[in-house]
Amino acid sequence: MRLSAGDTAPAWTAPDADEKKHSLKDFKGRNLVIYFYPAALTPGCTKQACDFRDNLKLLADADFDVVGISPDKPAKLAKFRETHDLPFPLLSDPDKTILEAYGAWGEKTMYGKKVTGVIRSTVVVDPKGKVAHAWYNVKATGHVAKLLRDLDLSS
Repeated sequence: MRLSAGDTAPAWTAPDADEKKHSLKDFKGRNLVIYFYPAALTPGCTKQACDFRDNLKLLADADFDVVGISPDKPAKLAKFRETHDLPFPLLSDPDKTILEAYGAWGEKTMYGKKVTGVIRSTVVVDPKGKVAHAWYNVKATGHVAKLLRDLDLSS
């Protein structure tokens, strides 16, 4: 099930790269960009994470926090964070409950074949916990620039 603007964002709690727990409620009163990606340390996911890193000040200045969620274990997330100097939380969802709740896990086409996996997606949650925007099947390259345009934050 995919989320739409106006839906209540599903609650979640997940460990980050240091196994510190984060919850959706930790971000109450703030805008939150949650992006779902297939696998740390892969070319597309690295490009996307670095785009978020490189635009984090612009997002933060507009009161947006960012978290990335993947099925990776915390140790792999720690390596990803350190390798690419990623200053925002990377959360681990190995049982895919958050991915499923947000519509970011399911059937997709990869190299012409139907597979089940992470659907690269971004959901913006407003300060009251409602979905403000939801994008599915986004491209790793160029997605952050589109997100900034759609949020009227691009320069």
